[in-house]
Amino acid sequence: MTHHGPREIRSWLSDMDGVLVHEGTAIPGAAEFVRALRDGGRPFLVLTNNSIFTPRDLRARLVASGIDLPEDAIWTSALATAQFLTDQMPGGSAYVIGEAGLTTALYEAGYTLTGTDPDFVVLGETRTYSFEAITQAVRLIQGGARFIATNPDVTGPSREGDLPATGAVAAMISAATGRQPYFVGKPNPMMIRSALNRIDAHSETTVMVGDRMDTDVVAGIEAGLRTFLVLSGSTSRAEVERFPFRPSEIVDSVQDLVARI
Repeated sequence: MTHHGPREIRSWLSDMDGVLVHEGTAIPGAAEFVRALRDGGRPFLVLTNNSIFTPRDLRARLVASGIDLPEDAIWTSALATAQFLTDQMPGGSAYVIGEAGLTTALYEAGYTLTGTDPDFVVLGETRTYSFEAITQAVRLIQGGARFIATNPDVTGPSREGDLPATGAVAAMISAATGRQPYFVGKPNPMMIRSALNRIDAHSETTVMVGDRMDTDVVAGIEAGLRTFLVLSGSTSRAEVERFPFRPSEIVDSVQDLVARI
């Protein structure tokens, strides 16, 4: 078998937190990386498992940090969830626990948001989980609603330390109902597949750039993409060895990828 060397990279998928920004501050090289993608006319999407914000909100936050990204270049777990539900059951109904990112995505996908006999209970990230809302979700799932969650992250960062996130609240609802949710966000390769479809890209010629082995890299590998791990976020070089899979390449940060675009 002849080895043809690395495949050509035509399209790029990149994680957001730990790759482009950290706590609202641009990581050195991130603005140049995004500019190079735009100037080069490369199809690309920036992915985030966070379902709180709309792409418009996220664009505003990124611009404030010095990264000029178009709104339509942002792919959130909320958008991926709305796409998944539309594919499964167009024009269905959902009881949603979440914020504007999720409710807007479902509303724009033609979903009816209701607490009365919904097709789905959709759990997303929120800053304040209401016990009443969780109770209603439990009862609706017991009554036959299908349980969907935007992402499995059990904690999220804040300046004061970790906060319980979607995965932790999902575990609480699962404990009460005996039903596990279907998680749409990373590490489910569904999130990557939907991103590829969004930019009409092919797995053979697309790379996934991420800072986490257990979400970005494994999802990229399972979706058939080349994977670049950046060391500017969660995972250290030493930690890579603990995993039973490897990224295609390890680089210090996106700064090292600008020349590759």
